Amino acid sequence: DNKTVSVLVDFLNNGAFDSLDYPIASGKEAIVFRASVGAEFVAVKVFKYETSSFHHMLKYVVGDPRFKADKVKHNKRGLVKLWAKKEYANLLGCASAGVRVPEPLACKENVVVMELLGKGGVPCALLEDVVVAEPDKMLDDILGDVKKIYAAGLVHADLSSFNIIVKDEIPYIIDLGQAVSLQHPLAQEFLEKDLLNVLNYFEKIGAERDFKTTLEWIKS
Repeated sequence: DNKTVSVLVDFLNNGAFDSLDYPIASGKEAIVFRASVGAEFVAVKVFKYETSSFHHMLKYVVGDPRFKADKVKHNKRGLVKLWAKKEYANLLGCASAGVRVPEPLACKENVVVMELLGKGGVPCALLEDVVVAEPDKMLDDILGDVKKIYAAGLVHADLSSFNIIVKDEIPYIIDLGQAVSLQHPLAQEFLEKDLLNVLNYFEKIGAERDFKTTLEWIKS
């Protein structure tokens, strides 16, 4: 809409990027564009005001003490802006903890600018769409990052093979808008679901871990 266009123009004027090139990913809640910065590229994630699922998003915000959800419980546009702010904050927290995530660069209103995980401006593929040469090593890398996220006081809350990008055989965790503080009442439930998603996926491609032992290790 016009307000989103205004935000994008502000980013252009401020030099966050020189041009908005084309969409590289799209979902119900957001569309991601490739943007050019000189000879380099960044990802520009625009959260949608009209099609985002209000009730789905709300359960990840209410109960997270970092954000005041009461102000947006009945305000969809306000919730979408808070969601973008939340993704940016979660990316910053994870990056500071040494988790492999896209580097967060800027955030305003419903737009987040971040590192583009790709080569020559071409985005890398999702874990779901690649052939993993060393499943055990990649699983260890992902579990290590899940542990770092937990140590940073967060849970991804929607981790799966669709939210991991593989670049040079290295997994990067993406889509952190829904990630919650450990103080969220559903944090432990979300953590167990994340772990089951990851372990079930890798079991299918030949890497197995015990759920209970791994969960205890992540929380230790």
